[in-house]
Amino acid sequence: MTEEKTKLLKSLAIDRGTAEASPTSGNRSRSLLAAVAGVVVIAAVAVAVFGLPEFRGLRSAEPAVAKAPETATPQPPQQDTAKKDAGVLAASGYVVARRKATVAAEITGKVMEVLIEEGMTVTHGQVVARLDSVLAESDLALARSRVEAADAAIGAISADLQDATRIHSRVQTLAQKNFATDAELTRAHARVGVLTAQLRQSQSVRDTARLDAERTASVLEKYQIRAPFSGVVIDRSAQPGEMISPMSVGGFTRTGICTIVDMDSIEVEVDVNEAFIGRVVPGGQVNAVLDAYPDWSIPASVIAIVPTANREKATVKVRIRFERKDPRILPDMAVKVTFKREATAGALPPNETASAN
Repeated sequence: MTEEKTKLLKSLAIDRGTAEASPTSGNRSRSLLAAVAGVVVIAAVAVAVFGLPEFRGLRSAEPAVAKAPETATPQPPQQDTAKKDAGVLAASGYVVARRKATVAAEITGKVMEVLIEEGMTVTHGQVVARLDSVLAESDLALARSRVEAADAAIGAISADLQDATRIHSRVQTLAQKNFATDAELTRAHARVGVLTAQLRQSQSVRDTARLDAERTASVLEKYQIRAPFSGVVIDRSAQPGEMISPMSVGGFTRTGICTIVDMDSIEVEVDVNEAFIGRVVPGGQVNAVLDAYPDWSIPASVIAIVPTANREKATVKVRIRFERKDPRILPDMAVKVTFKREATAGALPPNETASAN
């Protein structure tokens, strides 16, 4: 038993000869552990130092100081541009026409002829379309024949009245000389009165016939649809053979022939934020740029500020006129406007306006 314990203790003992035989491996392990510990310590110190607020401020300031010589030269122009743009007010809107009409007929009828096309220039009163007017022409001929019949009746009654008047004068003379009875004188006088009444009635009938003829002629004129003003046709709606009516009656009945725009009435409508509307004054100069021609600056001026605000958009509508008309400017084009600083020179700030009032 004692010998077994002695062998066991000897097996657990460290062989110092072997440990002394390999000193390099032990030193290498200790050096690796020391290096790892050093890296961990350095990383912890760096995190602690770089996380300080003071160091963050210095770190952010160092690039600014380093770049200061490079940005020092362009800084003054940027400040001047900011000051210059501080007084500029811009807005966007659309080109609109103050005079724009959809031409339609005042009566219901079938389109027989359309005399216009899109892009055509028309003048005031020019015929743009014709409707089927056969029945209206017949009515006009009938009314004129009634006028002629009334004139003929008036002529006949006038002749009878002249003859009755002469007979009445002769009977009256004979009655004064006792050559005619009172009954004959009474009949002659009554005949004159009856013919006079018939003449007035025939004249009234003739006047009524003339009014009816004039009315029928006016209705016949409505079968020719005319342009209400001079302008350019931008849309042709009806075609020959279609039914047209001043109101929609269902089916395929149209309510318009064409749409005409007066190009001389073109202007711009923009919405300006109500917070800056005090900087806009009537008559102020404006630069307008169409989205279709971004390199073309059009001189314009403020016509008026519409005295109402849009509650939903918090904007106020401003009307602007073009100083020069150009065929390239078309209705419904998108436009951006810039109010010049001179345009806002006479405007007072809200507090000064309130104090002035």
